[in-house]
Amino acid sequence: MSEHDPDDFPSNSSDDPGFANIVAERLTRPTLLNGLPASTALGLLFGRAAPSRAAGFEEIAHGMGESHHLAAGHHAQVLIRWGDKVLPDAPPFDPSKLTAAAQSKQWGYNNDFLAFLPLPRGSNASDRGLLFANHEFTNAELMWPGIASNAEKLEKLTEEQAAVEQAAHGLSIVEIRREADAWRVVEDSGLNRRFTAATPFRIAGPAAGHPRMRTSGDPSGTEVRGTLNNCAGGLTPWGTVLSGEENINFYFGGDPKKSAEARNLARLGFTDKPRQPWFRFGDRWNVEKEPHEPNRFGWVVEIDPYDPASVPVKHTALGRIKHEGATCAISSDGRVAVYTGDDQRFEYVYKFVTRDRFDATNREANRDLLDHGTLFVARFEADGTCKWLPLVHGTGPLTAANGFNDQGDVLIETRRAADLLGATKMDRPEDIEPDPRTGRVYVVLTNNSQRKPEQVDAANPRAGNKWGQILELIPPDNDHAALEFTWNIFMLAGNPADPAQGARYTGEGSPESWLSSPDNLAFDPKGRLWVVTDGQGDSHGIADSAYAVDMEGAARGMPRLFFNAPRGAEVCGPCFTPDGSTLFLAVQHPGAENGSTFETPSTRWPDFREGVPPRPSVLAITRRDGGHVA
Repeated sequence: MSEHDPDDFPSNSSDDPGFANIVAERLTRPTLLNGLPASTALGLLFGRAAPSRAAGFEEIAHGMGESHHLAAGHHAQVLIRWGDKVLPDAPPFDPSKLTAAAQSKQWGYNNDFLAFLPLPRGSNASDRGLLFANHEFTNAELMWPGIASNAEKLEKLTEEQAAVEQAAHGLSIVEIRREADAWRVVEDSGLNRRFTAATPFRIAGPAAGHPRMRTSGDPSGTEVRGTLNNCAGGLTPWGTVLSGEENINFYFGGDPKKSAEARNLARLGFTDKPRQPWFRFGDRWNVEKEPHEPNRFGWVVEIDPYDPASVPVKHTALGRIKHEGATCAISSDGRVAVYTGDDQRFEYVYKFVTRDRFDATNREANRDLLDHGTLFVARFEADGTCKWLPLVHGTGPLTAANGFNDQGDVLIETRRAADLLGATKMDRPEDIEPDPRTGRVYVVLTNNSQRKPEQVDAANPRAGNKWGQILELIPPDNDHAALEFTWNIFMLAGNPADPAQGARYTGEGSPESWLSSPDNLAFDPKGRLWVVTDGQGDSHGIADSAYAVDMEGAARGMPRLFFNAPRGAEVCGPCFTPDGSTLFLAVQHPGAENGSTFETPSTRWPDFREGVPPRPSVLAITRRDGGHVA
């Protein structure tokens, strides 16, 4: 998630439990560095990876340029770009004639999370599948002439332009095939779909139909039009996709203090300074006129990409926060845990555990699995334990005395409920990924330059943290439903050449073997962890990048630089084909730098054609010799 500067002001004003002077105690201990044997990982998740292999490529150098750069011996194909055809009747992309009707049939803007789902379903096909993408937000200054700032967007954007931007949000699904050495989009596939800010979504779970979910357009509180600011996501064991709605406060106007939901809106970061002018063209985006409409966003969405007739669902049981991802692991008793971060400074780490067990023999039996279960928030103790605190109505302070009259209230105001339970305030929790081999869970904390020395704690050990860290959580006996894990710091990001940054990695690397502001994670079929970044330009003046990290051996935890994005861009959504021969990367908001506009962008990646602005795109990266990437 880039465009986060306006949201970097924390909205968490709860008391900080805090710990101090215990940094070294919780850095990764030697007894935890060697990993667990693969035999302990049987049945942990819904797949199993091969043993981790050492990264086999020559690192590139950190830098910044108008185009992307990647390790030698590899090729990056631009598979699909903003405005390319998704539905068969979509018109060709024309940046001078953007319309909402066209955009609703074309690839959306700022592709973020990606997922590759093999075709046919249930296979391990690596040459044919469905590519799923989130479209997080739009950059008006790069989409439209004559707009150089957010203030100008709020003033100048027309109703039709706002409709285009709404259509550029959401989700996309396209069928793709690999033929010879290239991938292509199957433009006439019946599985291709677009979901926008106007697509109907079903609301499910404890908050469905709740009085605070009802609006004049939906008196039942069970159906909402659209999904917004979809950032990271995950796959379920039954072959559907989960997508997290993140910075929903950007989209609403009006004065939150005059809304019946004033306390709730303030805790989600709503202010009277919106980032979008949509409220000028429809009451649903005005918190004074439709106070409950914001409550219908900030959820985890589930989509079945294999069924073109399916209706997407917002699962309220997983809580309403600024979701960064939703990744699954099967616990030792067969129940499913879903991990998600709340991406804002001083927010929390969550997991949801289903009430019922996953049924591998009956896909339909899992259809409502995410509507029944318990949501937990994490408290990281100084002694290396992580306690999962249940967000259940009637538990501790979660009662009517504190404004929680039922479980729907707890879920609509998840953040405030977590405040009262004393959860640990984190340095911007983003992606969370369980390791398919070991069951260990990796939590990305991107950065938090506003953490003060007196706010340092075990899991967030640096004040003024511009660099971020990755935690390693270890469920006991592979039980993801357990109420207590152990944890350690896997990586303290930053440049170790500068002692002031306090970076810590294991093993020895090259001068390029470091990263800053980690964001999204993925495991490849060889068991290596891939880390992509969001903010290296802010902290170090270099491009955001993709790194491979070995998880075993002497180089465990050492990042190796594989890919640099074009200037102004963020790298998102790493995912692999089952055989590891293709790595898909989402390049988001290329050219998004101060002073860069539609007329004079800092790069015209990937087309490099006069009059064509930079276009967020998906790259398909392969080895030139046809082998496993990296």
